[in-house]
Amino acid sequence: MPIRVEIYAAGGVAVGVVARAGRLRDVLESDRELLVERATWHPLDGSPAQPAGELAIAGDDILLAVGDEHEEGPVHAQWHDVAVRVGPYRVTGQMPTMPGFDPGRALARPTGEFVLLRDVRISLTDTDPEGDSTQSTAFVNRYVVDEVAADLMLGFFFPGATMTVTGGHDRTTAGATRGLDAITGSGPVAAPGPVVDVIAGAGA
Repeated sequence: MPIRVEIYAAGGVAVGVVARAGRLRDVLESDRELLVERATWHPLDGSPAQPAGELAIAGDDILLAVGDEHEEGPVHAQWHDVAVRVGPYRVTGQMPTMPGFDPGRALARPTGEFVLLRDVRISLTDTDPEGDSTQSTAFVNRYVVDEVAADLMLGFFFPGATMTVTGGHDRTTAGATRGLDAITGSGPVAAPGPVVDVIAGAGA
């Protein structure tokens, strides 16, 4: 059964289907390129959405991927509030680790290129919250994340990213978002962006 997808890249969002059976994570991890069929390309430069037929998107160019099925995540996982900046997007949500995970002692490195998040909110980094997209789950390419704020040291999962640990009584998604703002010295700026229309139209 084809998988309906939204693929977030640096220049826009591709909405279409992947004509392969299986789970989105497996497709993302198994192919160097993702072929999106019956695709519509929604550029972030303010120009209109464009029917694109087929789009072959290199794995390294996929910043975020959203499918039409909810991903449950690992059994017995502990979920941590996290906020990341990846390309032009700000993403908040929750990321799973196994019970007892200790970033200071962990030996096994994470496998795969994509990290699952749940209860996800996606926006352009220069837009206001009214333009946010909410998703039940999404996959973020951990190798291209620029900045991370979370309630424990999750830089283990995001090599090369700037990491801020939120703590005390502020271990919430809002706290993670404030931590992310602290990294860059800036928060979201109220400005209308084409991503508002992209995200609003993507689920139609």
